[in-house]
Formats: sequence, C-alpha cells, structure tokens
Amino acid sequence: MLQSSPDLSVTTVAEVVRIAVAPVFLLSGIGAFLNVCANRLSRIVDRSREIEPRLLGSRGSEHDRWLRELHLVDQRMRLVGWAISLSVLSAVLICMVVSLLFAASLTRVHFGTAIALLFIGSMVAIGAAFAVFLIETRLGSRAVRVRSDLLQHRVDEGE
Repeated sequence: MLQSSPDLSVTTVAEVVRIAVAPVFLLSGIGAFLNVCANRLSRIVDRSREIEPRLLGSRGSEHDRWLRELHLVDQRMRLVGWAISLSVLSAVLICMVVSLLFAASLTRVHFGTAIALLFIGSMVAIGAAFAVFLIETRLGSRAVRVRSDLLQHRVDEGE
C-alpha cells in the first residue's frame, strides 16, 4: 500500500490544494445553510417564548389552540435541530475528505475508497438535512396560515 517517499514539491502541493478547493467551497455552502437554520431556530424559540405566557393565561378552546401551537413549535425546533446536526455531520465529513486528500498526497497511501465513501456520506447527510428542513418549512407555513374562523368573522352593524 505504501509507495516510495512522497514528492513534496510546490507543484504537488498546489495540485492537492486545487483538488481540495471544491470540497472547501462546499463547506462554505454548508456554513450558509447552517446560518439559515440557526436564524430559523432563533425565530422559532422567540415564538415559543411568546406563546408560553399566553398559554398559561388562557382557558378553554383558546388554551387548546395555544397548546396545539406550542406542540407544533416544539416539533419545528426538533426538526431544525436535526437539520443542523446533519449539516454539521456533512461538514465534518467534508473536512475529513480534505484532510485525507492531503494525507494521501503526503504519504502516498491509497485513500481513494475512504475519500469516496466520506464524500458520499457527506452528500447523504446534507441531502437529509435539506429534506428535514423542507419538512420544517412546510410545518412553519401551515402554522402561519390564517385560521378559518377568522376568515369567516363578521362584525355586527350594531356593535
């Protein structure tokens, strides 16, 4: 598996850097996605803090409505948490890909299969993160829809 001593010329290192640039750009995209997820999580947490006192101060059907919304907010927090975890996993796997690219160049050890599997794992993780994020955004859009009873509301002329 090991070959002769590695050629550490500037050309060799430059070639490895060139090859490693694509995964590094992928890391920047994952970072941007993590920023979106973190902002979304922050807004969801703010919403839960807004609902809690309303829930505690309500009774009857209003209480039930606030409780349903709080359950939905909790579910959305869990989903965004999963999207963040899967994105971070993807980023860690990409970091390992870049490290192995350099290690393979420096040691002449054949890491091709490991690099490919790590990259595939990273793509599966980020794909799953996007899917979970899609589910969360669908839940979020359902939560902000106008209630049908409000759409049907009419004000009496005498009031």
